[in-house]
Amino acid sequence: MIPNAPSHSHSNPPSSHHHNPHHNRHGHSSSSSSQMNGQLQQHPPPQISPEEMAEMDKQKVNPALIKYIEEFKFPYITDVSNYEKLIKIGQGTFGEVFKARCKKSGRMVALKKILMENEKEGFPITALREVKMLQQLKHENITDLIEVCSSKASAHNRDRSTFYLVFAFCEHDLAGLLSNSKIKISLVHIKTMMKILHRDMKAANVLLSRDGILKLADFGLARPFYMGHPRQLYTNRVVTLWYRPPELLLGDRQYTTSIDMWGAGCIMAELWTRSPIMQGDTEQKQLTMICNLCGSIDKDSWDRVSELPLFDRMELPQGQPRILPQRMRAYIKDELAICLIDELLALDPSKRLEAEKALDHTFFYTAPYSKDDFKDLMDTVKTSQFEYTAGGGAHANRGRAVGAGQRVPQRPQLSQTGQFHDMIF
Repeated sequence: MIPNAPSHSHSNPPSSHHHNPHHNRHGHSSSSSSQMNGQLQQHPPPQISPEEMAEMDKQKVNPALIKYIEEFKFPYITDVSNYEKLIKIGQGTFGEVFKARCKKSGRMVALKKILMENEKEGFPITALREVKMLQQLKHENITDLIEVCSSKASAHNRDRSTFYLVFAFCEHDLAGLLSNSKIKISLVHIKTMMKILHRDMKAANVLLSRDGILKLADFGLARPFYMGHPRQLYTNRVVTLWYRPPELLLGDRQYTTSIDMWGAGCIMAELWTRSPIMQGDTEQKQLTMICNLCGSIDKDSWDRVSELPLFDRMELPQGQPRILPQRMRAYIKDELAICLIDELLALDPSKRLEAEKALDHTFFYTAPYSKDDFKDLMDTVKTSQFEYTAGGGAHANRGRAVGAGQRVPQRPQLSQTGQFHDMIF
């Protein structure tokens, strides 16, 4: 709050200086100041382009240093000019994604541009984590990092290089596929699809290649997790709001891989509803929607919930029954599928299904059985399906949340994870 300015009553002690009410503290008269302001409004200062600003900055810097920066080549990193950008297919808090073609081989790739405009400490820690994590994770169902490349520093980007992560191109993301009602996803496909701390599980981060291989993407928020080690403090400002579990919304910083299992439950339900099942536009509203669908958050449903930092500060609806299974039956006819979703969306993280137990669920061992890939589904999709290119955002076309009676809010952007200083490892 800005304090009120002191009043100038007659009881105040007189100033030791004579004060002319027609002059400000710089000695200019108020009338001349008004004239100056009027002139500025009539003739505003010209807009300065980034190139002109960069040129002005250059005049303050040694020309030899400018030349060195513009000609510098990073070792082990190729130039982005080796790739031809074709179309923008994604955008998030941490960067933009383009479909591109390698000029030499003709191979299609995804170029993830790392946003550097607001970076004051060099290469962003989120991008550094993603590179480090993907170098260690080599798996058929994880997106393939090919290389890191950069553009040369120039006046246009204020003498900063721009960096790109180069990935193998996948034709679709799950959010884009779900936005297209003409694409029919069978129970077989769902069983095949559901078969580290990712910390940003959502449909848009589940990619599908032309060959029908599912791949998890966007490891910018991922962190190593070691079961049995002393519980480390992590930031709770992770996971896109609609997929964020209740423990994070209540301020927990000693969470486990159970946060990803909540996201998996949300995504699995979305395969039938074709829209995120809880679409709050604030953390408080998201918690309220969770309680309305999954039951009240209290000591009966969650033993140690009162120990979480925000438990006494958030409004938690009381006396709410758990109606998730009933709501799911409006979309899902398979009772085992409803049972699995119900166990993945347990309020208490300690009671939430772990990945190994989820894969061993009876749902996967009853007909129709899962397959090795989605090749038959991909053969029916003739054009790439991405959330970003679906027109107004994929979820704008996908209906309401399961428990909602209001309009669908715009997809939330994940806020930067400032506030807490996480180490890379």
